Amino acid sequence: MVEASRDASATALTSTDAQVPEGPARAGKLRTESLDAYFGSKKVLDGISLDFPAHTVTAIIGPSGCGKSTLVRCLNRMHEVTPRATVTGRVTLDGADLYAMEAVTVRRRIGMVFQKPNPFPTMSVYDNVAAGLKLNGERNRHRLDAAVIKSLKGAALWEEVKENIHGPGVRLSGGQQQRLCIARALAVEPEVLLMDEPCSALDPIATAKIEQLIRGLREQYTVVIVTHNMQQAARVAEFTAFLYLGKLIEFGPTDVMFERPKEKLTEDYITGRFG
Repeated sequence: MVEASRDASATALTSTDAQVPEGPARAGKLRTESLDAYFGSKKVLDGISLDFPAHTVTAIIGPSGCGKSTLVRCLNRMHEVTPRATVTGRVTLDGADLYAMEAVTVRRRIGMVFQKPNPFPTMSVYDNVAAGLKLNGERNRHRLDAAVIKSLKGAALWEEVKENIHGPGVRLSGGQQQRLCIARALAVEPEVLLMDEPCSALDPIATAKIEQLIRGLREQYTVVIVTHNMQQAARVAEFTAFLYLGKLIEFGPTDVMFERPKEKLTEDYITGRFG
């Protein structure tokens, strides 16, 4: 059972939070305040205060084991499904406390795509995309058809599967399967899309297609992507957060961080001195 502290006073935001541009176009859609996360007694996130601007792509980078995946799992209540996992601090969506909402509501508003493509093995392409809608009670065939087509187009997959939409999803290529999983997440019309190393299992051609897709998704969604590939972060993200040993070291516009990092530790990681 996750224990979310809602009455603890928030500590002052880190100096890096001030790097987020102000104004309605860059208002924080999703925010963490003094977020700590634990597995049992082991602390894996330490005081993370981050503002994810609306309709942008934010990359989370850092060496293996720094807490990147744990952070995104805290953003849609997935962390709590792990036994003895706990959270303190706050995560808010449009100012509302995520941990005061029903988990199913959170996961409908904040979709997630995992590192390894995971289409439902016994389902067709169509049924994979429609699964979330049916789970939410949608039974009207015309609305289902429209949503499936819209989502497949949104994931840049429609043209490749429209002739075999009722064929097994698992028979698609790895890159197509990942885009199918993105379409499945888009079908329930989330506001935020989390992507945990979505290209790590893909070849360069499939990776390029996913990256192109990510750049387009920011027009309708707030996107957060975990990546171990700093070149990928530079290509797709407007903002980047660098984590190390569970702490937020630096956050700001991607081009500024990569060209003129403020912290020596950030510079050492970006230039390959460790990691």
